[in-house]
Amino acid sequence: MKKTIFSMAFAALAVSSALHTGAAVAARVELVDRIVAVVNNEAITASALEERIEQIRRQFARRGDQLPSDDVLRRQVLDQLVAESVQAQRAREAGVRIDDITLDQAIQRIADSNRMTLSQFRSALEGDGISWESFRANIRREMLISRLREQSVESRVVVTDAEIDNFIKNNPDVASETEYRVAHILVRAPEAASPEQLQALAQKAEAAQQSAAAGADFSALAAEVSNAPDALQGGDMGWRAPSAMPGLFAQAVQNMSPGEVSPVLRSAAGFHVMKLIDKRSTGKAEAMVEQTHVSHILIKTTELITDDDARKRLETLRTRVLNGESFEDLARANSDDLSAAKGGDIGWVYPGDTVPEFQRAMDALAPGELSEPVKSPFGWHLIRVEERRTEDVSDKRKRAVARNTLKQRKIEEATDDWLRQLISSAFVQYRLDDVE
Repeated sequence: MKKTIFSMAFAALAVSSALHTGAAVAARVELVDRIVAVVNNEAITASALEERIEQIRRQFARRGDQLPSDDVLRRQVLDQLVAESVQAQRAREAGVRIDDITLDQAIQRIADSNRMTLSQFRSALEGDGISWESFRANIRREMLISRLREQSVESRVVVTDAEIDNFIKNNPDVASETEYRVAHILVRAPEAASPEQLQALAQKAEAAQQSAAAGADFSALAAEVSNAPDALQGGDMGWRAPSAMPGLFAQAVQNMSPGEVSPVLRSAAGFHVMKLIDKRSTGKAEAMVEQTHVSHILIKTTELITDDDARKRLETLRTRVLNGESFEDLARANSDDLSAAKGGDIGWVYPGDTVPEFQRAMDALAPGELSEPVKSPFGWHLIRVEERRTEDVSDKRKRAVARNTLKQRKIEEATDDWLRQLISSAFVQYRLDDVE
């Protein structure tokens, strides 16, 4: 029942409004069969590269940012496609699969988030020059990669109580910090780099720092220079508390003013340049929080069970509960959730622990009250609130924030290392010069 974070990068790009000239379309058609890279046994075509470049150009146009040069943009985007190909291939080797039902549900959520029906969303994509088949393939690949990372990296990250204790000792205000919006440039240093290589990379980072400090467009600079995965997003890391940043960044940012550019920072990954875009106060965290003890019966939709079937089953179960049958017995016999073994009992939950659809329905119920069937990304629910309580969670909140912060830090570091090793172990042959 915890939230699942799903990247919607392709959706954000897909609903932009842009005009394609006949020349651009003709150029893509002309390049359709040319190969710009080979990744193991998979080819990346010029048409796929041009399609992604068009998406990036529309993204930059929406933000009003300056694009890097064509040569740099092509290489950056091709590197991105190579990384995706390596991960998607590894996912298939590992037996990771995304079935059509799961894919359809994800796309429906993307359409919902854009406040469109599925038909309207498809029309918006096709009106923007993106085929429905291509969009589905991109989302499927993104989900494959996400699941692979969960299995290969995230599931193996462990945070100990001793680490949490030490983190809270060094960050006593962890649950009530100022947040910073930071952009960064990474000049990556390869493992076992020679002193000459390190000197050249340091000079490259120093040149970028001097340009940024002199007022150059940081977003364009990041797109052109940075080796970080977010380079084509201008290096924007979004809003983060210092505790949610790498320690090197957290230490630097707290002494910076909005608009200021850091000196070159050195880490194991390479050389960094940071820019503080803005900062804001989140205020003191509430110590008293209302918790809800909740139970539910979940019916998942499948190829055999439609939304209508699931809803009708729950309506029948609801009637049986209202007529005196045991909710717990019906949950054990019918629920598709792990909580079925406990009679549907999820336990005590905090605000934000469940997906919004479930949260809204739960909040509307009085203790002892039974909901109507409720749809969420997980399926259809029959929800019963058992009781509520208000608890002083300041210490628990600190530990929860500390645990999540440390876990996220470890995941980011482990993912970066894992991806670099994955790419270095693959056969990658660039043929970009053959089509230029």
